[in-house]
Amino acid sequence: MPANDLKLLLDAARSAGEIALRFFDKGAEKWEKPEGQGLVTEADLAVDAHLLKLLLDARPHYGWLSEETQDNPHRLSTERVFVIDPIDGTRSFAHGDRTWALSLAVVENGVPIAAVIHLPARKLTYTAHTGGGAWLNGRLRISATDTATLDTADILANRLTMEPVHWAGGVPKIRREFRSSLAYRMALVAEGRFDSMATFRDTWDWDIAAGTLIAAEAGATVTDGFGQPLWFNTLDRHNPGLVCASPAVHRALMNHRRPG
Repeated sequence: MPANDLKLLLDAARSAGEIALRFFDKGAEKWEKPEGQGLVTEADLAVDAHLLKLLLDARPHYGWLSEETQDNPHRLSTERVFVIDPIDGTRSFAHGDRTWALSLAVVENGVPIAAVIHLPARKLTYTAHTGGGAWLNGRLRISATDTATLDTADILANRLTMEPVHWAGGVPKIRREFRSSLAYRMALVAEGRFDSMATFRDTWDWDIAAGTLIAAEAGATVTDGFGQPLWFNTLDRHNPGLVCASPAVHRALMNHRRPG
C-alpha cells in the first residue's frame, strides 16, 4: 500500500505544481491570515482545493489534514490520513524566490508511510515510502552525510534557533545557513547537501510529515526538539520542535541541548 500511495501522491504533486507555477509566474494575490497565522496566497488555496478533490476522490476512506483546510476531527478516527502543505515557504513564493515546496504525506497510525516534497520552480522532487529508500527525481537514491563531528558540520536554521537559551550545553560551533521552507530544509539533509537542520518552535504536521519519512529513509535521525520520536495526526497537530541530522551530528547536537 505505501508504494501505491506514493504514486498517487507523486501524480498529485506534479499536477498541483503546475497550478502553483501558473500563479507564481503571473504573481498571486496575497494577504495575512488573522491572529498572526502567517501569509497566504490565492495559490495556496487553489492548490489545496485541487489536492483535496484529487486525493480524497482516490482514497475516500482516508482522513485529511492540511494547513489551508479547516480542521475536521474525523481524521482522528481514520487509520490513514493525508497530511498536506499546499505551499511550504509561502513568503518565498510571494517574493519570487524558487525555494518553496509542496509537501504531501500519507500518515498511518501516527507515522508517515509515503511522502513527496516537490519544488516545481526548481524541478526537484524528493520521494520515499516505508522501506523503499529516499529518491530525488525518481532516479537518484539519496542519503544523509556521514559527518562525524560538529567541527566540519553545517546546519540549516534561523538565527533564533542558535540563541543560547536553546542550548544548555553551549551553542554548538557549526556553520549556519537558512532556507524558508521546512520541507526543503529536511530534503536537503536527506540529500546530503547539509548535515543537519533544526528548529525549536512548534512544528506543524503539514510542514514536516513528508520530510520526516524522506530524511529517515535517507539515513538521517529525525526527532522533535528534545530528541523524542515525532508523532503525527494528533489533536493539536504539531510537535515540539525538530532536529533532523546525520546520526553522529544529531547525537552531538542533543549533547548541546541537554548536557550530561
